[in-house]
Amino acid sequence: MALLRFLFLPAVLSLSLGFAQSSTSNAPTTLTPDAAVSAPGTASADASSNLTQLRAMIDRGRSDDALKQLDALAVKQPVAAGVNRLRGLALYSENDFTDADVAFTSALKQDPHDQESAQLRGLTLFRMGRPADAIPLLESASNWNLQTKIDPNYVLALCYLDTNQYDKARGAFATQYGFPVDSAPAYLLAARMLLRRDYLPVAQQFATKALELDPQLPLAHSLLGEVALAGEHLDVAIAEFEKERVRNPLDGSIYDRLGDAYSRAGDYTKAQQSLQRALLLEPNSTGPYILLGKVLLKRQDPASALMYLERAEKMDSSNYITHSLLGQAYRSLGRADDASRETEISHKIQAASEPKLETLH
Repeated sequence: MALLRFLFLPAVLSLSLGFAQSSTSNAPTTLTPDAAVSAPGTASADASSNLTQLRAMIDRGRSDDALKQLDALAVKQPVAAGVNRLRGLALYSENDFTDADVAFTSALKQDPHDQESAQLRGLTLFRMGRPADAIPLLESASNWNLQTKIDPNYVLALCYLDTNQYDKARGAFATQYGFPVDSAPAYLLAARMLLRRDYLPVAQQFATKALELDPQLPLAHSLLGEVALAGEHLDVAIAEFEKERVRNPLDGSIYDRLGDAYSRAGDYTKAQQSLQRALLLEPNSTGPYILLGKVLLKRQDPASALMYLERAEKMDSSNYITHSLLGQAYRSLGRADDASRETEISHKIQAASEPKLETLH
């Protein structure tokens, strides 16, 4: 199956989108450009078989090889059905979005009812930073079909967000997850997505509406707390997290968020208490260990901080914050060499994670 890789989320998120057909495992993976030419009675069947094999090549990461053969097929007139769609797919996988858009446009001129090409062109336009242009295509082809691997409503919802059509985004997310558009879960789901893209006022509005529709809705207060925390409204965040804690006493993430909020507010005693509760419920999560180390450093207790930070480092050695805090703890304990080592590791990890600007030729 053809995979289209697509990244977009805060610091960190990665998402794979794909639209493809399955192919037989014993299909050949190399063709000659003239393979589609055969006797008149078999030309159509041979062309279809060749396109299936070319698609398999794209699936296996051989887009460049497939593209050479598709380019040869594209100059033959009339262009066989499906050639432009596959060219667009290969070009997309090469991150050549401009040419992919041209190919998908040609495919749609050949067949205006080609839903896969419409979906793929919509996704391409979104990747090109043209969400408004992508919306009509995704709206016309937002249903699942044989080639769809992930609900196109997701990309459609993101396009709505980027064009400030928040109610339509809520509708698209609701459709994706199977909730009634005007239901409490739909509002809360949309609020979560809005928070991820830093639309804080609308996220707060939608989460509040969700609670109005269902005062007992799980995680609604937690989400309101996250919104308040993102806006540095610490008293509001603490109040919302405390409400959620009462409703979900076994959710370790609530205690983690409470600990973070109390720490930012400077109440290190309550922060430590909340984070230790989080550890008891979620002993395999690194977040509480790191936050506890930070809080204990604030409380001038580097020896205790070191215990939690070393545990966090063993669980995940790739977090630069952990190494930075370890450097501070070692320095406070007079272990200068260890402090220098951890600080250097932190800087290297952080530098490696920063986006690089590619040279333009």
